[in-house]
Amino acid sequence: EESEESEESEESEESEESEESGVSTEDGEAPSGEAAETSEETAVDKPEATPEPQGPQVGEKIGFIDLGNYQHRPAARRDRKEKRADKPADKSAPAKRADPRVPQYKAPTDAKAITLKPPIVVRELAEEIGRKPFQIIADLMEVGVFANVNQSIDEVIARKICAKHGFRFELEKRERGAGAQSLPEKKKRLELDSDDDPKDLKLRPPVVTVMGHVDHGKTTLLDALRQANVVAGESGGITQHIGAYTVTLPHPDKKKKEAQITFLDTPGHAAFSAMRARGADVTDIVILVVAADDGVKPQTVEAISHAKESGAEIIVAVNKCDNPNANPQQARSELQEHGLQCEEWGGDTQFRDISALKKQGLDELLEAVLLQAEIMELKANPSRLAVGNVVESAMEQGGPTATVLVRKGTLKVGHVVICGQQYGKVRALINEDGKRLKEAGPSVAAKLLGLNGAPEAGDEFNAVENEKAARELAEERGEKARQEMLEGRAAGVTLENLFDTIAAEQAKVLKVIVKADTQGSTEAIVDALNKIESEKVSLEVIHSAVGTVNESDVNLAASSNGVILGFHTRVDKAVPDHAKHHGVQIKTYKIIYELVDEVKDAMAGLLDPVSKEVVVGSAEVRELFPLSKGGVIAGCVVNDGRITRGKVRVMRRGKSIHTGDTQSLRRFKENVDVVRAGMDCGIRVQGFDEFEKGDLIESFKLEQVAQEL
Repeated sequence: EESEESEESEESEESEESEESGVSTEDGEAPSGEAAETSEETAVDKPEATPEPQGPQVGEKIGFIDLGNYQHRPAARRDRKEKRADKPADKSAPAKRADPRVPQYKAPTDAKAITLKPPIVVRELAEEIGRKPFQIIADLMEVGVFANVNQSIDEVIARKICAKHGFRFELEKRERGAGAQSLPEKKKRLELDSDDDPKDLKLRPPVVTVMGHVDHGKTTLLDALRQANVVAGESGGITQHIGAYTVTLPHPDKKKKEAQITFLDTPGHAAFSAMRARGADVTDIVILVVAADDGVKPQTVEAISHAKESGAEIIVAVNKCDNPNANPQQARSELQEHGLQCEEWGGDTQFRDISALKKQGLDELLEAVLLQAEIMELKANPSRLAVGNVVESAMEQGGPTATVLVRKGTLKVGHVVICGQQYGKVRALINEDGKRLKEAGPSVAAKLLGLNGAPEAGDEFNAVENEKAARELAEERGEKARQEMLEGRAAGVTLENLFDTIAAEQAKVLKVIVKADTQGSTEAIVDALNKIESEKVSLEVIHSAVGTVNESDVNLAASSNGVILGFHTRVDKAVPDHAKHHGVQIKTYKIIYELVDEVKDAMAGLLDPVSKEVVVGSAEVRELFPLSKGGVIAGCVVNDGRITRGKVRVMRRGKSIHTGDTQSLRRFKENVDVVRAGMDCGIRVQGFDEFEKGDLIESFKLEQVAQEL
């Protein structure tokens, strides 16, 4: 290209001859042909006559490297040449510096467009065009550009690389303020949950928890259910390592169709309420086990309270009906007193007589569960990112594991998951048989491997698309938890400060658990509490029983955001630490009236405080001082109390004519904050200049006053 223009060619040849001779004239011009030949002959024939240079002179080259075919031109001439060039490719500086033998690529007209924002990083470009970074680095070296995977390249080079691989490159322009908008966009992409379209919802299996009094047969029933109605080909030896399992059985109405029930193998009420304390109402149905030969016991009543508080439906399994001393009717009668009336007696609670030991009545119990599930119409959207909860977690030899129950969506291997303060990519999903799963749909439990730590039971997990955003959110949650721990913030409720802790709740309800030394005391306290009348706030006794305050009471209080009231009863040894950990307050009393009075105060604490105006002082307007720039200063004398900066009210003949804020408060041309009685001052009120002599200016403040029941 350069040889086409004679002027540039002559300059280039003269420059090369000058560089080869190693001499130049004082004025910087190239020597003539004769002078060049003479100097060349002199340099060859008489080398000893050439004086040694003492140092670089003005305009003299002090070094030269032979670059072979590299066409050298001074920068100024190169710039002029590029301005005169017609071809767009000549506008790129790298293209001019590149070797002439560099291949030129042109993308097809129908090629797919690749769009990137500046800076164009090599790694991002490789990902967009589906190539390995080292391939892009090799392509860059062909065009004379040396860069690693984390460095950026210019638009012209990126266009060449994309053209080589059959793509068109387009640069997305950055708009002003785009950087500030990128963070909300990232948070929008990391939407943890969303409402599902009703047309996407499909039926899901019910999630069932078995609860009841100790030694009434919970474990025996769970073991029997594991083996019951297992479809041919399924493994019957289901382990309980993951704390949950699924029973597959023929549908009671459609024998050719299979039905599934997921059981949570939780250790009693503690884990159940611990999950609920973190907002995890994952259980749809509770099977309440009651022994036919023993009837209702304290833990049975606790289980009823837990189940009702969670909103789960209750199915009663009257166990041990094969025992000679069994009395199933007694269990029905006693449970009726606690609000569970059987269907044959006109109620709406299903009762099934079973024998877990001899595996009698299990088919009827499972059918009752499926029938209840059909009535509840349990549905979820499987075609979305998964959301669910942790059933249990552990630190095993291969790293942290978490048993998760999917509530909606489908969790797949490779998904990025954030779970409480932990996050990670799902490396494996393992079912109750120890088999690896590719995915887990709604109501399916699986052991998850891949988190960077062990989450807590009840923590919600969310599958997300952005791993970086998931890491940032997990770190933010961890930092918040550390700050709350350092500041000593309790998550629970206290009688003294109920309003601050649950001000966000719409319903003003005080939930209490009553434990007393005798049944008579318990009934008397509950009756006294129920007699507290208030239209503004309500009281709910979610559980009452005889005995010591135990960990189950704390778990129930934590899950329902309530307080525990003890009357003439002890507190178990480990309970105070457990209550402190969950932020639950335990109050003990010896006088019933003191208990009732404090509960009344706590109920009043639930009410929103009302604002009340308190007058702190008044001043009389004696003179008016108009300002040249507009406005009026009222010259006043403080009659009573004090005048302060803030809210003021202008009174005229006993009526309020204006309420606003002080614009300025001065005394002897100095701004002050307070002027006391007997002193004079100048007052300006925002938005009001129509003062008259004799007006009163009242200074007042707003105070929050607690309401009464």
